[in-house]
Amino acid sequence: MIYWQLFLAFLIPNIIGYGGGPAIIPLIEAEVVGRHGWMTAQSFAETLALGNALPSPIATKMAGYIGFEVAGWGGAVVAVLATVVPSLLLMLGALGVLYRHRESPRVKRMSQWVRPVIAMMMAWLALSFLETGVESAGLWHTLGIASVAAVALLRFRVHPALVVAGGLLYGALFLGGS
Repeated sequence: MIYWQLFLAFLIPNIIGYGGGPAIIPLIEAEVVGRHGWMTAQSFAETLALGNALPSPIATKMAGYIGFEVAGWGGAVVAVLATVVPSLLLMLGALGVLYRHRESPRVKRMSQWVRPVIAMMMAWLALSFLETGVESAGLWHTLGIASVAAVALLRFRVHPALVVAGGLLYGALFLGGS
């Protein structure tokens, strides 16, 4: 039964989440944290941060890790397959249709509406992570980490993986008990 639940938990977000990893992360969180309770919001945020620091698509890394945590190697395989195979088949079909109708005004309008929806979903996810950070680490730690990360990314163009690693190191050194 757990394999079926894992399969559906990753299949559904990957089918309805048009736009790749950033678009489906909030949907995966709703399944993994909200619906099934396999992880807390904090552990999901940490998994996402670690996944962002590693190469390759975020959804497959998260599926493999969460599947493994929930049901071992079999769970990892089921979750990754539920993530990759349906997306691949749908993408090939959709690309064929979009390519045939690429000059259609409807297709162009559809593409214009997708970007703001994804942006709003990512904003919601960021606010959710901010709330979780404030609850677990406190307002000042959260604001400090966010400020240092923003300066490192925007001003000094530090690679995001290094910023995530720095945040993890700070958390391990100064927030280990919170």
